[in-house]
Amino acid sequence: MTSALDRLDEQDLLDLSVGCTVLAGGGGGDPRIGVLMALGAIRRTGPVPLVALDDLDPDDLVIPAGMIGAPTVMVEKIPHGREGDVIRAAYEARLGRPVAALMPMEMGGINGVLPVAWAAIAGLPLVDGDLMGRAFPELQMCTPHLYDIPVSPLVVVDERSQVMTFETMDNIWGERLARNAVSRLGGCACAGLYPMDARTAATPMLAGTVSRAVHIGRTIRQAGDDPFRALDDTVGLYPLLTGKVLDVDRRTAGGFVRGSAVIEGTEKDAGRLVRLEFQNENLVAMEDGEALATVPDIITLLDRHTAHGIVTEHIRYGQRVVIGVFRAPDQWRSERGLATVGPRAFGYDIDYVPVEDRHARVG
Repeated sequence: MTSALDRLDEQDLLDLSVGCTVLAGGGGGDPRIGVLMALGAIRRTGPVPLVALDDLDPDDLVIPAGMIGAPTVMVEKIPHGREGDVIRAAYEARLGRPVAALMPMEMGGINGVLPVAWAAIAGLPLVDGDLMGRAFPELQMCTPHLYDIPVSPLVVVDERSQVMTFETMDNIWGERLARNAVSRLGGCACAGLYPMDARTAATPMLAGTVSRAVHIGRTIRQAGDDPFRALDDTVGLYPLLTGKVLDVDRRTAGGFVRGSAVIEGTEKDAGRLVRLEFQNENLVAMEDGEALATVPDIITLLDRHTAHGIVTEHIRYGQRVVIGVFRAPDQWRSERGLATVGPRAFGYDIDYVPVEDRHARVG
């Protein structure tokens, strides 16, 4: 059990960014820009309070937020830093009541750390939780969708502070309309979604995930010579292959990064080839036409030496890596969870098999 933090300081933020690369499953965007923004904000305002929903009034308004679009675009089309304030103002004007706290929409890449900057700038606490426990590419792939909680009003903000608010008939249409708008804005933008009071958020929210990501980053930082065993002791790591990147096919289309990477086995895995296929996040790991692992379990390419996660836009030829898999949160393993984020939700005619049923852990 991870001890819950009550605030995030500079070191916590750096550990959080590493933990988010591990939990991201290759997605969520490069965290470096978000880290720089959050460091600057914390140095101006001090550590950011980290709260549980129980610390809030049940009627308090909580806004999950983050970036949406193609991670390859986020590397160059960076936010200006005030998007959190613009999202907050849009919701307060729309709903007629103050925002009490922000929350990361997902625990991956830049989306795990950018809300820290927004909370610091807005003078708001950050809720210790998120709506995925990892990263997924589409807006209906958030836990509130499993409980018929609407994504609307959905607020999209770009770096020019242009605001679009969507009231959609369902969450699938929310994803479609927001994705089209983001494509028109250049491929990425920031968003607030699934506005909820604290009472409502208690059901879908995956609690404690910010503290968990910080703990993962801290464990890797303090692990010494064997970060993989330390990572296994902390979250349970199922390694599929140790190798090097042999080929990468990556393209930006329709507001996503799509493609694949081929990993050639080395060391004890010499002679094997495993192919990762991704849509922002890694979706499946295939060997000889058979699935070794699939979503919703978290498939992350880990640096062979540091155990830091590698996001899909930074996969490069020759990198020495370990393909690691982590258990998905239980909500995604339910019947409705698998219908939303299982392999068939991404077009694969493959049955989901939990990673622990196929593979052994490091230890």
